Amino acid sequence: MQAALSVLLGNVSIAVAILIGAGALGTAIGFGILGGRFLEGSARQPEMIPTLQVKMFIVAGLLDAVTMIGVGIALYLLFANPFIALIQG
Repeated sequence: MQAALSVLLGNVSIAVAILIGAGALGTAIGFGILGGRFLEGSARQPEMIPTLQVKMFIVAGLLDAVTMIGVGIALYLLFANPFIALIQG
């Protein structure tokens, strides 16, 4: 019983680390690509900067939202783990 709980908590800790790390890495890559494309677009057509900026902030918000959902799932698994009930009962 105790060994199974230790294995479960260890695996959940690894899963949480992967979720948060992959979310951070994906967001960093996404922001890099987004910022680069915004600069390219604004350099090519300076009159389009306000329109491009609005679209850039919308996409930036969506990038952050996906990461925050991943962090929320990771914290749920870490602090309110539903799998512990399966081992105990």
